[in-house]
Amino acid sequence: MAYKNLQEFMTTLEAAGELKRVTAPVSAQLEITEITDRISKDRGPALLFENVQGSAFPVLINAMGSEKRMAQALGVESLNEVGEQIADLINLANYSGWLKSASQIPKLSRMAAVFPLKVKKGACQEVIMEEPDLTKLPILQCWPEDGGPFITLPLVMTKDPDSGQQNTGMYRMQVYDKNTTGMHWHWHKDGREIYEKYRKLGGKMPVSVALGGDPAITYSATAPLPKMIDEMMLAGFLRKRPVKMVKSITNDIYVPAESEFVIEGYVDVNEPLREEGPFGDHTGYYSLEDMYPVFHVTCITHKKNAVYPTTIVGQPPMEDDYMGLATERVFLPLLKMMAPEIVDLAMPFEGVFHNCVIVSIKKKFPYHAHKVMNTCWGMGQMMYTKMIIVVEDNVDPHDFSKVAWKVFNNIDAKRDLVLNEGPLDALDHSSPHAFYGTRLGIDATQKWPEEGHNRPWPADVTMDQKTKELVEKRWADYGLD
Repeated sequence: MAYKNLQEFMTTLEAAGELKRVTAPVSAQLEITEITDRISKDRGPALLFENVQGSAFPVLINAMGSEKRMAQALGVESLNEVGEQIADLINLANYSGWLKSASQIPKLSRMAAVFPLKVKKGACQEVIMEEPDLTKLPILQCWPEDGGPFITLPLVMTKDPDSGQQNTGMYRMQVYDKNTTGMHWHWHKDGREIYEKYRKLGGKMPVSVALGGDPAITYSATAPLPKMIDEMMLAGFLRKRPVKMVKSITNDIYVPAESEFVIEGYVDVNEPLREEGPFGDHTGYYSLEDMYPVFHVTCITHKKNAVYPTTIVGQPPMEDDYMGLATERVFLPLLKMMAPEIVDLAMPFEGVFHNCVIVSIKKKFPYHAHKVMNTCWGMGQMMYTKMIIVVEDNVDPHDFSKVAWKVFNNIDAKRDLVLNEGPLDALDHSSPHAFYGTRLGIDATQKWPEEGHNRPWPADVTMDQKTKELVEKRWADYGLD
């Protein structure tokens, strides 16, 4: 289902027992983080803090902080459903032949829903602050060594000056004062590329930042999409309904009409960069101070009874891990298009999205695992993956114990460890060089003579099927339940 807005999603969560209201007064400085971190580690509910000191607005956090709530956010029973829908959509065989074409009309009509719909009025503009003041929002300082309060769940919307196409990304924003923030556009991100284009033009770069809306919209802002795909198109596909967009008041950027807040402004590309950070990041470590553009706020609008959505990141598990899990499931079909031998993949929470990917394959030729590693490293943001583990299709990549068993027992270090130099995420602290380092591939598949292994390879120790069926049939007789 598509949610009209964030508050409709909140109602759904509360009805399902997945949201807890906190009425006690709390501070946005560290206290909310400590409460939420304990709930996250305990796989607990979404939280609505109704009495945040110094602000008239309640805070919603951990709304997508479980696999169940993440699936609810995308309107499915299981995150695998989204991947299956995408796989069905991109299966060209479905569209061949006149007789089959009629049966595909529902899928084609769903494609029509991906295009955003411009409207004249939006609930996000019900209230216009007379004087834009970020300090009126309950913006969290998450961790003790953070450089200040950070907006952590922003949909940062910009427009390419060449093509006119809008881009939406999620980039943290450190609040410096009531009307300026940092803009964390680091290398390899689309927002940075658009910023660099404006730098050549000079002047002011318009930016609008939306907070809240249908959670499918928020998720889409985090998705690793190709440059030519508007994030609002993915949101439309996920929610099976177009995203309604309204023009910002002070610039020509369109924002989701049902956002809770919209912060409008600009980045002066001729202005010096400003120090931003540190920030307790999703890696579980503080990302260090660095120099970034400054965002100037010219207008803040919001709903009459707006809720401030936010998240915290840090040592896993956290809410963002489940957003990463959604990406794993949503984009698996696209990866399989490029490498059909891939059966499944897993991104362990401990790998914080881009530090470890486990891939299972149907092995068909010598050194097939090496081919898959290089395919993955060549796929968009998978270029940041520090470790790729390849196992065969009889191993569930989500069964980390079995994967570890295969890795610990199946590899010869000289033959099966692949060192590959390439780009790394800007947040990686372990490489001696920023943005670049050495990535590791581990081939944990059974080795063939053609791969230089001329000794017999032992079979896995398993029970025969006949005995399994016998024991299954007689289990009640054993009195072990």
